[in-house]
Amino acid sequence: LRKVYPYYFTFTTFTKGRWVGEKILDVFAREFRAHPAEEYERCIRAGTLTVNYEKVDVDYRLKHNDLLANIVHRHEVPVTSDPITIVHMDEDIVVVNKPASIPVHPCGRYRHNTVVFILAKEYNLKNLRTIHRLDRLTSGLLLFGRTPKKARSMEHQIRNRQVQKEYVCRVEGEFPSEVIECQEPIEVVSYKIGVCKVSPKGKTCTTTFQKLGYNGKTSVISCKPHTGRMHQIRVHLQYCYPVVNDPLYNHTVFGPEKGRGGNIGKTDEELIRDLINIHNAENWLGMDGDSELSMFKPLKGDMDDGLSSLSGKGSEVGMADDDGDMSREASPCEESCENYAVGNVTHQEESLSSVVSQSNTVMCRTNKVTVATQTGHEAPDLAFNPEKMTTDKHCYECKVRYRDPKPRDLVMYLHAWKYK
Repeated sequence: LRKVYPYYFTFTTFTKGRWVGEKILDVFAREFRAHPAEEYERCIRAGTLTVNYEKVDVDYRLKHNDLLANIVHRHEVPVTSDPITIVHMDEDIVVVNKPASIPVHPCGRYRHNTVVFILAKEYNLKNLRTIHRLDRLTSGLLLFGRTPKKARSMEHQIRNRQVQKEYVCRVEGEFPSEVIECQEPIEVVSYKIGVCKVSPKGKTCTTTFQKLGYNGKTSVISCKPHTGRMHQIRVHLQYCYPVVNDPLYNHTVFGPEKGRGGNIGKTDEELIRDLINIHNAENWLGMDGDSELSMFKPLKGDMDDGLSSLSGKGSEVGMADDDGDMSREASPCEESCENYAVGNVTHQEESLSSVVSQSNTVMCRTNKVTVATQTGHEAPDLAFNPEKMTTDKHCYECKVRYRDPKPRDLVMYLHAWKYK
């Protein structure tokens, strides 16, 4: 497994209009469910939860455009240690074979354990531009632009359906021998947790499937999406022959038939609630956009606008979907960024007080903490180094012993095979 030493990181969000005039403690106690009110009060008094990077009183009333920043002791989820292999590289593009379980870019509980960070820190490939994305558990070919011009050109081709994509996957049961074209419309149930379903109210989309082989229990099939809806292949296959080991769309949370034929038997609200409950109970690693580590977690009623509420420069929330909107964030920059890297894994022996001081000083100079403000070229430790391990007496994650993901948690049998 590839693991990241715990580190301090600053999450940020701007004050919403409806919070203006309210006390900061009241807002956090009501709106965000990561911790009880007592913990937020402690953070405010300690100066780790600040307004415009300045310490305030617990009775401070929020104003328009106030920037809330919260320093957390962050624990990332382990991913596979399978290497990212370079398939092709020239002056314009880089093509890699992405292993399953590694997200393309920072999202939710992942930052250093992402393709763009690994390529920058261990392969010295920096300033890469994401042209498209793959789900975290999807493996296969992934393209990056090495220049903004080339990235925009290739994005344009993908957006305008000038690129034919082909995936290969393994599904349950014996798939029909003839070519199958699925045109079931797909509706996004929740952008916040990244889940969709087949629904008459959804957007039109088309996927073509053809069986390549059958071993008596499962079939290997070719999948050609002709449109670019979120999780399109997985949702269309859930409708008939679900992908083997898909932790989201091949799960009884969609009902006893696992959503086959569009039969779910519960409302969207009930589905979202059950997905979150199952994720918490099983320590389920299936949700790409999971933001359970964030100190800025909206209540259930805020699900749909949760993304916009977390759009501060240091926050990371979102999905790594197959064909969603393209990321415009660059990979780690060429310049030396150690002075700006609040979450730098090579500086994790720092105390929280020094991180608070450093963060407040640095953030006053630049509000932007993105993928581009990170460490330079750095080889990974091949063995655990206890000197780099940090603990925080107030960190909930430090007190919980999570199980390591098992092999089945790290792979879904869906692979990006060809681009034409």
